Amino acid sequence: MTSAAPDAPFGRVLTAMATAFHEDGSLDLDATAKIAVHLADNGHDGIVLSGTTGESPTTTVEEDGQILAAVKDAVGDRVTLVAGVGTNTTVHSVELAKQAEKLGADGLLLVTPYYNKPSQKGVLHHFRQVATATDVPVMLYDVPSRTATTIALETYEQAIEIESVVAVKDAVGDYARGVRLTQLGYAVYSGDDIATLGWLAHGAAGVVSVLGHVAGNQIKAMIDAFHAGDHAQALTLFTRMLPAIDAVMGVPNYGATTAKAALQLLGVTDNRTVRSPLVELDDDEVAALRVGLEAAGLI
Repeated sequence: MTSAAPDAPFGRVLTAMATAFHEDGSLDLDATAKIAVHLADNGHDGIVLSGTTGESPTTTVEEDGQILAAVKDAVGDRVTLVAGVGTNTTVHSVELAKQAEKLGADGLLLVTPYYNKPSQKGVLHHFRQVATATDVPVMLYDVPSRTATTIALETYEQAIEIESVVAVKDAVGDYARGVRLTQLGYAVYSGDDIATLGWLAHGAAGVVSVLGHVAGNQIKAMIDAFHAGDHAQALTLFTRMLPAIDAVMGVPNYGATTAKAALQLLGVTDNRTVRSPLVELDDDEVAALRVGLEAAGLI
């Protein structure tokens, strides 16, 4: 029995895309565009740029604009492009949001201000200032493991009244709260690959993935099977991906580091350079990553 799929304003399969660098740490726009083409060719209908996996804390406003422009030129007619504009300075985030709008972003990803630990009143003020600076639809991002602040349900109740706020990427993992967010009118996106199937069962619109760098088609097939009512097949597909999820997300040095190493193993890029304070995977870590990807049938 086919189930009615919830609205997905930015698509269903999105990946928080890695940003490519040359071996000296400078921005590699050609390789970044190549990653975007790889994602568009493999199951994606959306890409998130300049997020955590894109190493946005280490990129400048100018570089964020260059990344968006290069990716839009490469795949902007094929997938939705969501630009990460979240920082812990409201003025900075407004500047990034306006730049993204000017360059033609389809959406904005707005994370809770990190390190500052603002009150809920401060969180809402930040969201309102950034979201109303442009007419671009906004996906909030709730990831307390990185920000030290969880968005309160009461804050969500007020933020949804902002016309451009339409979705949330949830890395809290509270499914019951997620159902309440859908009732408020949010399109909820899984922010954690290990939880995506569970989120689908609780009404999520889709996923903003890291595993999607290497498993976009498999994630799409899982989501399609779920919405077709074949939950057993969706579980089978999820189970097949588990070794890769563990390899990409289940190690201490994960995220941009594992995504870039995985792209290198696939031959999409020729290095796995990251910017400090991250350090690239060593040979033993790459070998372990390869084992997980091979076990999942991805390489």
